[in-house]
Amino acid sequence: MNVNGTPTRTVWMEGGTVRMINQPLLPHRFEILDLNDYRDTARAIATMQVRGAGAIGATAGFAMAQAALRADAATFHQDMATAADVVHATRPTAQNLFYAVKTVLGAIAGQGDNIQAARDAAVAAAMDLADDDAACCRAIGEHGEPLVPNKGRISTHCNAGWLAFVDWGSAMSPVYVAQRAGKKPFVWVDETRPRSQGARLTAWELAMEGVDHAVICDNAAGHYMRTGEIDMVIVGSDRIAANGDVANKIGTYTSALAAKANGIPFYVAAPTTTIDPDCPTGADIPIEERSQDEVRFTWGWSDDGTFMRVRTVPEQSSGRNPAFDVTPAELVTGIITEKGVVSASVEGIASVARS
Repeated sequence: MNVNGTPTRTVWMEGGTVRMINQPLLPHRFEILDLNDYRDTARAIATMQVRGAGAIGATAGFAMAQAALRADAATFHQDMATAADVVHATRPTAQNLFYAVKTVLGAIAGQGDNIQAARDAAVAAAMDLADDDAACCRAIGEHGEPLVPNKGRISTHCNAGWLAFVDWGSAMSPVYVAQRAGKKPFVWVDETRPRSQGARLTAWELAMEGVDHAVICDNAAGHYMRTGEIDMVIVGSDRIAANGDVANKIGTYTSALAAKANGIPFYVAAPTTTIDPDCPTGADIPIEERSQDEVRFTWGWSDDGTFMRVRTVPEQSSGRNPAFDVTPAELVTGIITEKGVVSASVEGIASVARS
C-alpha cells in the first residue's frame, strides 16, 4: 500500500500491540491506532475501525495472539476459548475471521500443555495469516491482470483494495497490477452507502496509486453499463459458499444483475480463505444487520473543519441496514483467487478450496 509514497500495511502486530489504519477517519485524516488488549482489538472489528474480509481475518488472528500472550497459565485454554467467543461475536458474515480463529486455536492445540510454546505458536500463526493474506492478494492481482483490457473501464463496489486486506486487496489488486504494467485502467467507484466505503476508501486508495477514477452514486452504475462505458466489474467477497454463491457488501447483487443484463463480465476476487466449504449455498450465509442509525445519519467534515454526524432522514423515520447481500453463482463470470481464475460452481470452488 502506498500512503503518500510510503509502503504501509493495513494492520500488523508489534510485540503485543496490534497497529492498524483507523479507517473511519479516511480520507480526511490518516491515523495509526494502537490496541494493547484482545478485547480492544475485537471491538475495533465490531465498530469497523478495521473492515474488509482479509483485514478482519488478520486482525482476528492478531487478537487471538494477544489473548494467548496475556492468558493466565493456569486457565490458559479456558481463556482462549473465551477469547474465541469474543472474536467470533464481532462480525457474523466474514469467513476470514472464523478461518483465522480456527487457525490460531489449531496452532495452540498442537503444543499440548506447553503454555510458552502455545503462546509462541499463536503469535507465529497470526503473523503467518497476515503474510499469507498479503501474498494471496498479490497473486490475485497477477492472475486477474490479464483480464483487464488496456485502458479498461472497471466498475467496483465497496472497498476490496488495500484497506480491506493486509496489502494489495482482492478486487483492486488486478487494477493495481495493470496500472503498474502501464495499462492505464479507469475505475468507476460506487459510493457504497450507508458507510460510503467506496467514496471514502477505494477512491483514497486509487488516488494514492495514481489510478484514474470517478466516484458515482450506487444507482448510477447501471446507467454507465447501458451506455457502454463499463467494460467489466470486479468486486470482492466476504464469504463464498460451496456452490459459488457470493456474499458481498449490500448492493453487489444489484450490480451483478445490471452487468448480466448488459452482457458485461462480472468477476469476484477473493483469496481461498474466503471460501466456506461447510456453507452449501448463499442461503446458508448469515447476513449481518447493522444499526439503523448508519442509514439515518452520515458522518463528514464541515466547512469549518469539524468532523460531525448529521441526520439525513425525518426524525420519526426508521431504517433497515443489511450489511451484505448474496449474488447467485449464475451471475458470476469467474472467481479470481490466488490459485487462478475458477468458475463459480461446485466444481470450481472445490478445485481451490482450503481444507
